[in-house]
Amino acid sequence: MKLKLGFDNYALRAFGWKAPQLLAYAAKLRLDTLLLSDLDVFDRRDTASLRDFGKRARDLGLELHVGTLSICPTSVMFDATKGTAEAQLRETIRVASRVGSPVARCVLGKVDDRRSRGGIAARIAETVKVLRRVRSLALDRGIKVAVENHAGDMQSHELVALIEEVGRDFVGATLDTGNATWALEHPLTALENLAPFALTTGIRDSALWETEEGATLQWAAMGEGAVDWKPFFKCFATLCPEVPVVLETISGRPIPIPFLRADFWDAYEGARPRDFARFLSLTRGGRPRRPFSPGAGPRAKFAGQKQQMAELERSVRYCRDVLGLGRR
Repeated sequence: MKLKLGFDNYALRAFGWKAPQLLAYAAKLRLDTLLLSDLDVFDRRDTASLRDFGKRARDLGLELHVGTLSICPTSVMFDATKGTAEAQLRETIRVASRVGSPVARCVLGKVDDRRSRGGIAARIAETVKVLRRVRSLALDRGIKVAVENHAGDMQSHELVALIEEVGRDFVGATLDTGNATWALEHPLTALENLAPFALTTGIRDSALWETEEGATLQWAAMGEGAVDWKPFFKCFATLCPEVPVVLETISGRPIPIPFLRADFWDAYEGARPRDFARFLSLTRGGRPRRPFSPGAGPRAKFAGQKQQMAELERSVRYCRDVLGLGRR
């Protein structure tokens, strides 16, 4: 399975590295892809600087993907200080075209949007409006917008509906396995639904265990959670063999999923019982894990950096040595 292997800069967020440092690190690890998932990593976004950066990446044998965060103007995640949703997405498409990225990754929001006024359906409708306003630009630049199933905001069938409504000719998916579990889905369910639309990914392992109110999710390095990755990537290689496996490791952050509470399901009216049962299989035999804490004081930042780099590098080794991923 010679799938392309890479990482998302968010995996190393504690370093605060800019694009050149991230590129150098990806080259050091002999990876195939680098996803720069926010535009703040670019100190300069003029055309000449972006084209030069893209050329450096190609000379190093690296495929670049770029992205931004929320493009839903009423999401709890949307940052209006950076301009309108349309303006932010247009800028992401422009940057993508200049550096040679085939995709412009973006997100709707997060799990809290499911309980906002009108629920996730209203947020999806607003996101569709924004996407439609950039269709001509995306097609002209040859860029596809890759909307992510992000932070528990949409289940995969909801993201599929969004893509089909707005148009597959310029919109696809960023398949995130860790966010799938936050949205009560087994990663295989998300893969089966999103593979026909997948343009890029965010891959990490998930550990889950039962609690009095339902379950707790904590992400983990690859091979250190509950997901059986060999059948996952056998399916991946069949369904979307040209899509890169982009590692976005985020661990030590326990997320409660209180699905036994009476009011929980108000936000999941469209949830599918069969998919939920498959998700529950991940909790069997799971044991509570201690969350990571960098501590306090002057060494806290260093501890966070050390933990993030170690987790990413363990994941790269696991993907190469156990799963046979990567083309270099």
